[in-house]
Amino acid sequence: ELVSAPLRPDPGASRVSSVLNRNTRQFGKKHLFDQDEETCWNSDQGPSQWVTLEFPQLIRVSQLQIQFQGGFSSRRGCLEGSQGSQALCKIVDFYPEDNNSLQTFPIPAAEVDRLKVMFEDATDFFGRVVIYHLRVLGEKV
Repeated sequence: ELVSAPLRPDPGASRVSSVLNRNTRQFGKKHLFDQDEETCWNSDQGPSQWVTLEFPQLIRVSQLQIQFQGGFSSRRGCLEGSQGSQALCKIVDFYPEDNNSLQTFPIPAAEVDRLKVMFEDATDFFGRVVIYHLRVLGEKV
């Protein structure tokens, strides 16, 4: 039985594609992981936004949870992962709804210490993505 618990990435090593108006204090990546309902990561304009997550040890991913702001979500996402210095490999595509709810996507078991979540086909005309929560569930290997 796979025990899924939220796995905390290293916030310092994690990266995002862009931040609205470069205002990292208000819209930066740290807000993806702070569990605060009031804060969010807000990307800038552009066709493909992404988040990379670095974990301090190998993890076995089972679920990805994302809470978008409706109107600023993506119609298709792609999750990639890797171990160590290996190149990222595609794990799965996922298809978010354009709403404000916390959405959970099952992930085929992958053992990684780096993940890249790509947001494609944004619902916002300018390609902006707004995310309140980004959680990876699974277990340490």
